[in-house]
Amino acid sequence: MAAPIVRRVIKFAGWLVLALAVLLAGVIALNWDTVRRTVLGGYHTHEVEPPDLPAGLQGSAVLAFSKTNAFRHEDAIPAANQLLKDIANARGWGFFATENSAVFSPQILSRFDAVVFNNVSGDSLSEAQEAALRAFIEGGGGFVGIHAAGDGSIPWDWYRERVIGAKFTGHPMDPQFQLARVEVESADHPSTRGLPPAWNRTDEWYSFEASPRAAGVHILLALDEASFPNHKAFGKDLAMGSDHPIAWWRCTGSGRVFYTAMGHQASAYGEPEMAAMLAGALDWTMGKQRPDCPAAR
Repeated sequence: MAAPIVRRVIKFAGWLVLALAVLLAGVIALNWDTVRRTVLGGYHTHEVEPPDLPAGLQGSAVLAFSKTNAFRHEDAIPAANQLLKDIANARGWGFFATENSAVFSPQILSRFDAVVFNNVSGDSLSEAQEAALRAFIEGGGGFVGIHAAGDGSIPWDWYRERVIGAKFTGHPMDPQFQLARVEVESADHPSTRGLPPAWNRTDEWYSFEASPRAAGVHILLALDEASFPNHKAFGKDLAMGSDHPIAWWRCTGSGRVFYTAMGHQASAYGEPEMAAMLAGALDWTMGKQRPDCPAAR
């Protein structure tokens, strides 16, 4: 009597496992792009045919690059590009946004004064394209990195060490987005002059292995870790203590580099403080204010 029952249980279990496998396969198929980007190492595509630049691109100009071969901030990228375009238009600068990595050639980069990595992620540049960007920055070009541009997914040691200057370790989960207190540490930089001494805002808060302060980086904004409750992700403690920078500047060769870890959500780019910070950051990296970095030879 027991044998038929056992067989029925085994048969039911087999059908259940099959159903779960089909369900899982369906979920993966529907979200294959996200799985590929976040679990399977992302994409490794690099364009070889450059985009056409706008015919009227004259004078000072900003290049906004938002290629994502790893995690993609689908909503934040267009919101940030619109804000960057508005800032450029208000100052009479040219503006070009692209996800075509072939824009990184010496000839094309010579048309721009600053490059913005708008949530760029993953292996987004070929070795030749990396070399062109490095020469641009070290030769006196400006660079602005936003949020994912410093998340550690870009597999380029020089970029992490000499541009970002900090090794990403993660961000809290459960909750992922938290209201926290942002404090201005250096109020005399163009990117911070229009900001209040401190304010509260919600974001996905990045943590780094160590503060970049020791590497000669100039800290602009820091987090008050006591102002938000969760500093963990999957059991890992990401707290940095009393020195948790989230925006800074540095010189890389003759290039002016600004990075902010803020900006995961599209709503960030509608905040007046974010707009003021990025406008000031562009003013500085474009070379319009404060020649903090040595002139190119």
